[in-house]
Amino acid sequence: MAKSKKHQEAEAPVDTGPKQPPRLKVRFDSEVSKAVGEKFGLQNPMARPRVEKIVININMGRHLEGTKIPPAVKDTVLQTISKISGQKPIVLKAKKSVSNFKVREGVDTAAMVTLRRERMWHFLDRLINLSIPRIKDFRGLPTNSFDKQGNYSMGLSEQGVFPEINMAEVNFTHGMNITICMQRSDPAKSRFLLEQLGMPFKRPETRN
Repeated sequence: MAKSKKHQEAEAPVDTGPKQPPRLKVRFDSEVSKAVGEKFGLQNPMARPRVEKIVININMGRHLEGTKIPPAVKDTVLQTISKISGQKPIVLKAKKSVSNFKVREGVDTAAMVTLRRERMWHFLDRLINLSIPRIKDFRGLPTNSFDKQGNYSMGLSEQGVFPEINMAEVNFTHGMNITICMQRSDPAKSRFLLEQLGMPFKRPETRN
């Protein structure tokens, strides 16, 4: 039986208009890229550094029981990454056995996700403005965690700094590593770029 026109209209998806681009990306395109170019003498926008991707990695190897990760641990880790990134993670397996760490080849050792484009910018915005300010006794991010290509790595000791995580609903606390991968960069350019986006690095101590 054919549905009425009124019924069809009720089921039609609501047009909410065009999506707004991530505000941090708008800031980068309109202000930060130009500031980087002026500071480092890069007139060509295509020669300037930019954020390429963000990798989130959570190690599960220390929770091994025999040759398996307990299901509760694995579920918590996968749920954490899914909630904070909005993307399904992948599980990494050990490529070789390491007897000292009781790791066997093929055993689940970590979970990770790679964020690009809009999800990357949304995550970076929440990390800078919501999560990092919730770190206990926070005094600024270290400035010596850049590699030669300008990629920046940082570690968090617990997942509860993300507002998406309700610590009352998780069965254990875990940390994670976050790597902000850059294009056409070096440590000085990356630090300046990230500072312009609001990344709170440690300030040098001043002596009176």
